[in-house]
Parts: sequence; structure tokens; C-alpha cells
Amino acid sequence: MCHNLSKYTPIFLFLTLSGIIFLLRNIHTVENWNCQAISSFYQLQSRIHSSLSVSPFYHNHTYCTHVGQKPSPEDELEERYLLELISWPSPPPHSGPTTLRQTSDPVHSLFAILPTKEGREWHVGDQLEALIQMHDFQGRPKRYGGDFLLARLHSPELGAAVVGQVVDHKNGFYSALFPLLWVGSAQVEVMLVHSSEAVAVLRRLREERADRVFFKSVFRLGLLSETTVCNLCLPTNHQPLCNYTDLHTGEPWYCYKPKVLSCDTRINHAKGGYLKNLITNKEALLFKSGVNLKVYIHASGPDKINVLPQKDKVEEENSTAKPEHIQLETSGYYYMDSWRPLDGFTMRQFNKSSAAVQCLKNKVINMYGDSTVRQWFEYLIGFVPELKEFNLYNPKKVGPLMAVDSTHNILLKYRCHGPPIRFSTVMSSELRYVSNELDGLSGGPNVVVVLSIWSHFSTFPVDIYIRRLRHIRQALVRLIDRAPGTLIVIRSANLQALDQEVSLYNSDWYSQQLDQVLRTMFKGLNVLVVDAWQMTLAHHLPHALHPPPPIVKQMIDMLLSYICPERKKSQK
Repeated sequence: MCHNLSKYTPIFLFLTLSGIIFLLRNIHTVENWNCQAISSFYQLQSRIHSSLSVSPFYHNHTYCTHVGQKPSPEDELEERYLLELISWPSPPPHSGPTTLRQTSDPVHSLFAILPTKEGREWHVGDQLEALIQMHDFQGRPKRYGGDFLLARLHSPELGAAVVGQVVDHKNGFYSALFPLLWVGSAQVEVMLVHSSEAVAVLRRLREERADRVFFKSVFRLGLLSETTVCNLCLPTNHQPLCNYTDLHTGEPWYCYKPKVLSCDTRINHAKGGYLKNLITNKEALLFKSGVNLKVYIHASGPDKINVLPQKDKVEEENSTAKPEHIQLETSGYYYMDSWRPLDGFTMRQFNKSSAAVQCLKNKVINMYGDSTVRQWFEYLIGFVPELKEFNLYNPKKVGPLMAVDSTHNILLKYRCHGPPIRFSTVMSSELRYVSNELDGLSGGPNVVVVLSIWSHFSTFPVDIYIRRLRHIRQALVRLIDRAPGTLIVIRSANLQALDQEVSLYNSDWYSQQLDQVLRTMFKGLNVLVVDAWQMTLAHHLPHALHPPPPIVKQMIDMLLSYICPERKKSQK
């Protein structure tokens, strides 16, 4: 009998081998199937939505609002406060559908510089107010607020500029308030970024369509590989999920489970893509470049004033008109194309690489975050020839990155933050949450931590960003407690170029909301801020996600000034 079986052994081996080869060839084709299937589902859903004039049928049946660890009562209280802080006026409900003709039109809108009390001249130290009135495309005055406006006061001749603070009176009128900080000419600029109706669309997308940017991961075991869709929030009614929630922070992350392979075979993370057809054709009219997207509003009269030197105390006290100034949140201004902080801190000019080397000598600089802080890493290694980038064989746009100056004992490092991160392929082993990285630092007077975390959270509800910052803040508190001399610098959000597509994912309105949350959450903590928002808004160069070199230089000068502050001259 054994002899008879041995005759068929080659046949059994051949059939088994053929089956394995067939399985391998077919499983390999699964690699992009899951990603395409889920994407197709979303695209179909979006097309149905875009074909209807009514609100989308999509409902937020995701983990978004319930993922992660349950916040404490104190955390819930802070979250409510922050969400109220950034609350935005909504357009009133209309009896019928809103048409483009009823929305804010920058061409018909106007602003006027309000005169001083008693019509006196302007002096340094005064506060300038420009009153803005919004009209619709029919030329009729708007009766409600909610438009997203930006304002700046500038003097091209002096290389001077400062950001204005916009106050919404919620009746179609807005005030732009400016501190007068230099002698000479000053010109007012007002820009409509989004109409109130466009902001309403952006807010709906943020709350209901956290899936509009999707991610993917490859799972691999030997020759077998599969690709599935991943996100912080995933619909739970399609297929089983792999749970990659971080054990230390409780930060959630999920991927759809591969058909064959197990969850622990994931090898990388990458941006999957952007969903299309998210808005109706009528809504798309609210995001037209040159029409109602980042368009300047003209003045009804003069848009310039002449500013005289500051009055002396006696003259000020004798003045019959004493204006009441509103406290403005102005962090600094440009003069002679150089940024000047207003908090009493002096920013030094690092025009020579030798000055930067002396400042960074014996320092370890750890940069964590998105590509806007990676741009700082790239600027420094380009500006300081002594800093030699060490080849870690990682993608240049992903990292982690490292540069060394062994002569002056300088170590510069960059690592991206954990998901959500819209980079090209990141190996799973390199996905690190910033709070965990901070817990691994010894800290000390020669250690600098630089953080920039905002851009990749714009497509998610704000409470998710609040939770991420809370974990980072807790880690920073622990770092400061064990190493009080550690210098911590936070880079704020900045403005960027917008078209219709970018607006739906990375609008300046999203960035402004996140930036307000960030500043509030880190207020009172021993951290320093480089105000990229005001530096990009005040500057005359076009807005860009990665600001042009002249602006980056100002940011780096600010960073280096924090590391090596100007020594006060001793009085003899």
C-alpha cells in the first residue's frame, strides 16, 4: 500500500505547488483592490450628493466623535470653552435656496477709514479703524455676518506692515483695527477670503466628511501583500477593522482588515488621496478664484493715511480727545522688511552663517511636526554649510532627518508627527506620536524642541485636534518638570494659496480656527511662539503653505533669537 501511495506522491506535490502558485498570483492582485473599492464607494456617494440640490445624505456614522480615551470632566470643560471660543456666525435660514446673487461680493463691498475724534491727525501709538460693509452680488447690503476677512496695514516705501484685527458686528458691518507703529504713509488692505455662505459649507464638511482625505497601508507577509484604506475615522459597517490605537496616548487609528493577512503585517502608511465631488454645483460657485475667493475689497474713499511721530506725555494729557483703544493681539510688525516683536523681545539678525553656528554650538535641536517645520530643517542645512546632513536613507520629504556639525557639536533632527499625516509612504516603524517622543527626551539647557502641528488636522472635527494638543501639552509639562532648562518653541499656522480644491481640505479658515485653539491651549505654559500667521499675513509676498525664503528667514531669525537672546548691555 505504501508503495502504491509513493507512486502518486509526485502528482500530489505538483497539484499542491500549482495551487500555491495560483493563490500567490491572485492574492497579489488584491494589493489595490480594497483601496479602490472603498474609494469607489465614497466617490459614488459623492456623485449622488453632487447631483442633488438638497443637503447631502451622508451621515457621520464613524468613530470620529467617540474614538480615543474618555476625557476627564476638566478636559470636557476645556473642550467646550475652546469650541465656544472659535464658534462662527452662521448665515440665517432662508425661505428658499440661497443663490450666488445673495452671497457676499467683494466688488460691491467697500471699506472706509474712520476719522479720529475731532478730526485730528494720526500719531504713532494711535489706533486706526476701517469700517467694512459687505454687499451681495446684486449690490444689496448684507444684514448678517460670518464672512472671513483679512486685513493689513502696510507701507511699501518703508518695508513696513502690520496685521489688522477684524471684528464682526454680525450685521454686515466689520471693523478692521490697526495699531499705528511707524511714522510715514500707511495703506489699508482688506481681503475677502470666504463669504459666510462658503464658511458654512466648510464647517459642514469638517463636521460630516472627515473621510474626504483618506489614507492607506500595505500589509505584507513574504510574497503576499494587500492594501486597505485607513483613517482616524472609518465607517464601521463595511468590514472588520484593525485597531492601531496608541497604547500610551490612546490616540486612535484604524485600517480595514486585509482579506487574508493579519493586522500585524502592516508595513507602511501613506496618503491615499482626496475625495472629489464633495459639494453641489451651486456650492462650487462660492469658491471661485478672482470672484469670491481671496479677493481684495476696495475703499470708498482714501485708503492711505500719514502717521506723525508719537505725542509727548504733556501733549497727550492736554488732548481733549482721548480715544479708547481696544486691546489688539498684535505680536509684531515689519519695518525695513525685518520683523519686530511687540512683547519687548528683540529679534536679532542672523545674516551670516557663522553667527548661526555660534548660536547653535553645543545644542541639540529636535523638530517635530508637519512639512512647515521640515522647511526650517531644510533652510538651516542650506544656510549653515557646517551642518552636514546624515544620510539615514529615508525619503527627503518624509524623514526622519538628521544633520550634524561635529566641529561645533551641533545636532539637528526632524521627525514627522503621527497620523493623520498626508505624506507619501512612511514606514510603520517610523510612525511616532510627538507626545511619546517628548517623553523619551532627557531635556536640559542645551536641548531645543520645535513643534509645528496643524495642517494635517484641517479635515477633522476640532475636538480631535484638541485631544492631540492635550497629549502634547501633558508631555511638555512632564519635560519641563524633569528638565526646566529645555527651550520649547511652537510654530503657528500660516496662510496659503487657495483655489476651490485646496479650500475644501486646507482652507485658511480651517487653519485660523486650529491656530486659535493652539495659542489658547499653550497660553501660560513656558513655551515661545513664532507667529507664522501674522508673519505671512503682514508680508507683501503671496501666501503659500511653505512660505518663500524671505519670510522663512524672519522665522529662523526669531527661532535663533529665542535660543540666543540678545544680551542686555550692563550699565556702568
